[in-house]
Amino acid sequence: KQAQLMEVLKKEVRAMLIAAKAGLTPEQLEEQYMAMVCKPLPLRDLGFQSTLELVTQMPEVVRICSSKNGALILRAIADDSTKGIAKLVASQKVKTRSKASKKTATKANATFPTKNSKNPQSFQALSARAPVLPATVRAELQDLLSSSPLLLGDLDKAFLRRFGRAFQYRQYGFLSMSEVLRSMSESIVVEQTKAGSLLVLRKCLANKVEQEEVPQGEAQEEEMPQGEAQEEEMPQGEAQEEEMPQGEAQEEEMLQDEAEEEEMPQDEAQEEEMLQGELSPTPEIPPDAVQDKSLCSLPPLKRRCLVGVMVEFVVSPSQFYIHICGTEASYKLQDLMFEMRHVYSHKVSSDKYIMPESAVRPGQLCCVMVSKWWYRVIIHRVINDQEVEVFCADYGHLQIVQKSWLRFLKWHYSKLPAQAIPCSLAWVKPVEGMWSSAAVLLFKHLCRFKELVGIVDEYVNGVLYLFLCDTSTKEDVYFHSVLRDMGYADVCGENVPSQEFEELNPSALYVQPSGKQGNAEVVEPELRLQQESRDADSGTATSKLDGAKL
Repeated sequence: KQAQLMEVLKKEVRAMLIAAKAGLTPEQLEEQYMAMVCKPLPLRDLGFQSTLELVTQMPEVVRICSSKNGALILRAIADDSTKGIAKLVASQKVKTRSKASKKTATKANATFPTKNSKNPQSFQALSARAPVLPATVRAELQDLLSSSPLLLGDLDKAFLRRFGRAFQYRQYGFLSMSEVLRSMSESIVVEQTKAGSLLVLRKCLANKVEQEEVPQGEAQEEEMPQGEAQEEEMPQGEAQEEEMPQGEAQEEEMLQDEAEEEEMPQDEAQEEEMLQGELSPTPEIPPDAVQDKSLCSLPPLKRRCLVGVMVEFVVSPSQFYIHICGTEASYKLQDLMFEMRHVYSHKVSSDKYIMPESAVRPGQLCCVMVSKWWYRVIIHRVINDQEVEVFCADYGHLQIVQKSWLRFLKWHYSKLPAQAIPCSLAWVKPVEGMWSSAAVLLFKHLCRFKELVGIVDEYVNGVLYLFLCDTSTKEDVYFHSVLRDMGYADVCGENVPSQEFEELNPSALYVQPSGKQGNAEVVEPELRLQQESRDADSGTATSKLDGAKL
């Protein structure tokens, strides 16, 4: 068993190190293994005391190097089956370069991969894209700066103190902190002071100007993203801090103690609801709490359109979830999470939305706190008296959480469509009937922390089938071609219904479609790819899809 485990581990370690062009430290290897496989390296099972001791027993897989600062760097030794991938990674650009000619070609013409094409280079994809911070990390940076500006030199310490982990921007594809700040220039301003670069949230700058004409109290109200909605739910002073001012907290505690002594029925009922989860009268549930409503999905994408996407959650190449990048809805999700954190982090407000036991049932739309952030979720199943499994409608994953973490979702937080789109990779099927762990691991590495180009093929049973292309390398990398060349997939020229989604598709169960998503409504026989052109005389660029080749 140890020998078999070691062989599997060698493949996984080689795959992770090949995907890391600059190599990984032993600590980074541990983190990436946990992120990819969802469990720690099996050191004890194999009789090792440390990761370094493990990799020294893989001389044919790992080369141990030393960096300029003396740190140990682990690099992959490619075998015959992975030399192609290693070559692709080695050709990956260090800096984003302009692809003006490629952009022009994209606007002028675009054709689709065909069944017989080995790697459809005839398709001119979108130009290379800059790395993108996940929405939660962007919101964390905004949250960190919302209380006061920070010197750039103090950012790492402040981030670690606030969120309990280091801000490792390199894992998201950034080469420097300046690149991170440029990517967030719409929300963070860098001011040069005598003490150094000062990071300021744009909202704080705007409010600072307004305070010259607006009374101080009103200006502080406008700083809060939730505005009037939050003002109705809690005292004005509480809307300015995550914790109640000490005087008010003590006053409320005294009032609660007096209520217990006098045995007021209403307060007893509230206490029972919070501590024992007993059935509470309907009037005690806030009128804006969602009780019988579903989120709707995003409108279906037109066939053959090109979109920037981020892969958020992967089960296999036949079951994963994406976000559409650069749309108004994607920015609204970031703002929504930021606002929900402010609202539900206040105890007085949060306690109003505690869910009674009768409301904790499958299909209930609500929200849950995970790692200090609040997510919109649908209860999938009740596991026991303390735990439930929920589906995160904006990110696509199922997760087991404590019942006590659940809260009713405020009504206006349900207006934004669910952002996670269920997807399958177009035109591929696993060679062995089901995807191997190595194939899944490779696919995750291809997708991780990158903005990709998605080429829409069609919808099948509510699942979006699309091609994925990485344009950040010298040559465009098509994921279906990589999986085929590695021997993990067959390119079949048609979309095989996803077995994983047939077994369980939470989006289909709990999210209402936005309009009709049937193929007849989305796919037109003579549909042509249309892309905008600044030259009015050139007309609209089009490209026909050859039905015979399909």
